[in-house]
Amino acid sequence: MLSTIERRHEIVLRTQKLGNVSVKELAAEFDISTVTIRHDLNELNKLGLIVRSRGGAVASTRLTKELSVKEKHKENHKIKKQLGAAVAQFINDGDAVLLDSGTTTEEVAGCLGKHKDIIVMTNGLNIANELAGFENCDVLITGGQLRKKSMSFYGSHAEDILNDYNFNKVILGVDGIDLKSGISTHYEPEASFNRAMCDNADQIIVVTDSSKFGRRSLHSILQLNAIDILITDSGIPQEFIELFEKTNTQVHIVDAK
Repeated sequence: MLSTIERRHEIVLRTQKLGNVSVKELAAEFDISTVTIRHDLNELNKLGLIVRSRGGAVASTRLTKELSVKEKHKENHKIKKQLGAAVAQFINDGDAVLLDSGTTTEEVAGCLGKHKDIIVMTNGLNIANELAGFENCDVLITGGQLRKKSMSFYGSHAEDILNDYNFNKVILGVDGIDLKSGISTHYEPEASFNRAMCDNADQIIVVTDSSKFGRRSLHSILQLNAIDILITDSGIPQEFIELFEKTNTQVHIVDAK
């Protein structure tokens, strides 16, 4: 039998795929009571992951769809290159950096060729490949199980290895960034690994294009007040700027043209 988290994950995926689901169908599918399913739907509705309807639920337009690495490369590519260059300015010679997997962080990696004596640990196979040609960059890979859709490593082994190092900075990409839910991603083991990355770095730097604001993925990583530096483009909504002013988060905005 699935755990509560696994069952709710499946409910969200099914709702997104079908457009709507009913309490009776879900109860029969998961072989549990309609009372439990209603509770699941109510909790998922509170998180904005589905929209509760009479007798069931419908898909939430705010929930992001997970794209493959190949698909992500095509999405907002020009802006991502600008963001990558901006992030690189916050990395100093001699830094030890944790660099998250993803296509925006891959652009960050591509801008580190002129840095000297830096150490970069990553859980992204594409990131390691990008860094491999830089003479003054020592590259470490976390290891763990490879998730091919995101080309990222995850798991307990990947998390445990972080405890052997002290990092100046962690650079995180996101799938969604929401006022209530904070930053989030689609896959629970990756969310867990991202939290471990943040626990083992002095400074948390989040980079995202503005299309991710106001969107949620299923698994939360951390709340917005934990972010030290946010790097994004000029499409960031004003309500987020106002929030980050209150949390003393340094916001660096790239003029996306």
